[in-house]
Amino acid sequence: MSTLLSVRDLTMRFGGLTAIDDLSLEVPAGKITGIIGPNGAGKTTLFNCLTGFYKPTVGTLRLAHPRRGELRLEKLPSHRVARDAQVVRTFQNIRLFPKMTVLENLIVAQHNVLQRASRFSLAGLFSLPGYRRAEREAVERARTWLERLRLTQFADDAAGALPYGTQRRIEIARALCVDPVLLCLDEPAAGLNPRESAELNELLLYLCDELGIAILLIEHDMSVVMNVSDHICVINYGRKIAEGTPDAVKNDPHVIKAYLGEDDEEGVMQAYDETEERAS
Repeated sequence: MSTLLSVRDLTMRFGGLTAIDDLSLEVPAGKITGIIGPNGAGKTTLFNCLTGFYKPTVGTLRLAHPRRGELRLEKLPSHRVARDAQVVRTFQNIRLFPKMTVLENLIVAQHNVLQRASRFSLAGLFSLPGYRRAEREAVERARTWLERLRLTQFADDAAGALPYGTQRRIEIARALCVDPVLLCLDEPAAGLNPRESAELNELLLYLCDELGIAILLIEHDMSVVMNVSDHICVINYGRKIAEGTPDAVKNDPHVIKAYLGEDDEEGVMQAYDETEERAS
């Protein structure tokens, strides 16, 4: 199994606060890697470092890009992480353009390609053939992802007027329009009901198994993360405390203590079983 992303000795400090503390992690290509931990553990800070929102205080982020070779994410300007490295993310809070249609939201996600094709507005202003071709391809790519995620019927609807679970899927579709080699999902099941969570499981497995997209998943919903992840890393107070298969992680005493505050294997198993029951 080849490694797509190698995180080594990552540390992120904000003044006297250490949000990520000497974290090392490997993300395999074409697999789903779950990142779990209690609130405030540093999970979103990790994503912010990977996607260029933060520059790490210490550490290296090496991406083995299938076409461009090794890229050092921590050295790339923030706008080039998505454009050149094709590492893209979604957010805990939905960030769609609510008054735009669903189709327009997916086209806007391709602004880097369209901007280059427009030659910084001149080709777009005069509707030159190269820009028209890029525009057609952007629309076609958007429609393809709408179809794959079963969202075609909402293409002309205002994104902000749609149900919450549908908006979550639109966010993922928008991220996919960048053709990511690594898709970072920050709590995609937040606010979903059990049926929607089950549908999210199917979607993530489809993206990984059928399309070969590597996924890095932050999630509190154990019915999602335990059922879809090939590998799980657990962090607490910015440090990695456990990693392994879902079965190994949910029975790890350090994980149990971090979540429950006590070394109670039966307790964590009961919490997981109750989550599974609600999802069924």
